Amino acid sequence: MEEKNQTKSKYEIALSKYNINLNDNEIAGEVDNLVHDNIVKNNTKAVKEFLFNCIDLTSLNCTDCDTSIMKFTENVNNFDDEFPDLKNVASICVYPRFAAMVRTTLEVDDVDITCVSGGFPSSQTFSEIKIAETNLALKDGADEIDIVLSVGDFLNEDYENVCDEIQEAKEYCKSHILKVILETGALKTARNIKKASILAMYSGADFIKTSTGKIEPAATPKAAYVMCNAIKEYYQKTNIKVGFKAAGGLKTIKDALVYYTIANEILGEEWMTNKLFRLGTSRLANLLLSDICGKELVRF
Repeated sequence: MEEKNQTKSKYEIALSKYNINLNDNEIAGEVDNLVHDNIVKNNTKAVKEFLFNCIDLTSLNCTDCDTSIMKFTENVNNFDDEFPDLKNVASICVYPRFAAMVRTTLEVDDVDITCVSGGFPSSQTFSEIKIAETNLALKDGADEIDIVLSVGDFLNEDYENVCDEIQEAKEYCKSHILKVILETGALKTARNIKKASILAMYSGADFIKTSTGKIEPAATPKAAYVMCNAIKEYYQKTNIKVGFKAAGGLKTIKDALVYYTIANEILGEEWMTNKLFRLGTSRLANLLLSDICGKELVRF
């Protein structure tokens, strides 16, 4: 018991270096003001083209199969020929069992393969299964891994298990990108979101991501605001740049502009690259493409 308490205190010490005493009402007011004051200037074609290039084009359905994922991937292959003046999406995001299928089908060099792993979407399986699933996805060709933070353990203040799982996943990922999904709707408070953000980054996350999209609420501007400020504060203390990904419930172009505005205003232009900023969505791809091209397109 004494050893466990000492281990746990290590994470408490790490958290004590950051401001986690956040007021939800104050945060809501701050993010509303930030978006209101800045979103109009970001409503440009150039920003929308950038946002399209930041999409993790996602298919995470119970109906997915080899045929549907192959067609999904071929649509990305054909994009460069059809739209030579636009940059393609950032990645294709699928379940781990389809990593090999996407790897053998994908023909474009600038699009990565992302796999959700580690007991997605609930993270309620054995740690050994989480690591095995991550390892198999990487062996089958995944470039990036999205795992879900163990929310139940986090809320139970079992920070040791939460962080150990992330650290072990990163050990397997090595130079591959590891994104940690916080499931901010389940965390509920700004305080919890800030704590989870810090612990995920402390444990080796290359990105922190809002949500799986499988529960409500999914991504929210308030969660994004807290996470981006956590990234900024972590960078100031460690000089380590961690990326931000908004996912879940992104339905409109305005939604995309809101998350761009929050990230850009808090983190600055250094983060405005698809190596540090992502949007997890599929429905937005057609909307952004239609807006950019000035006509309705159903391409994905």
